Amino acid sequence: MSEFKRHNFKKLKIWQMAMELAGQIFKLTSSFPSSEKFGLISQMNRCSVSMPSNIAEGSSRTNKSFSHFLDISLGSSFELQTQLLLAKSQSYVSDDLSQHIENKIEEFQKATMSFQNTLNQ
Repeated sequence: MSEFKRHNFKKLKIWQMAMELAGQIFKLTSSFPSSEKFGLISQMNRCSVSMPSNIAEGSSRTNKSFSHFLDISLGSSFELQTQLLLAKSQSYVSDDLSQHIENKIEEFQKATMSFQNTLNQ
């Protein structure tokens, strides 16, 4: 049986980045039209919550299992990125703010993939 290191998720940079993004998304979606309550607002909030939640859940698992949870977190980040672009196309978010958040999402994706590569070595 292989040994594995349990990670303190609160100290992981990727978890911190995901938490910051979730806060930004909740703030952003609070300004969306109420007609999006069960549409983009719900979807974007759920994706943003999924990102740090899956990192936290996977952090106590084996590296192989943790990597799977990171895949789920990454998937949520790509879904969030798509929803952000949809919100921008509907003029719910400015070009500048959309670009800023999209950059943060891409930074998270790169950092998560780099971290994931260290688990798979």
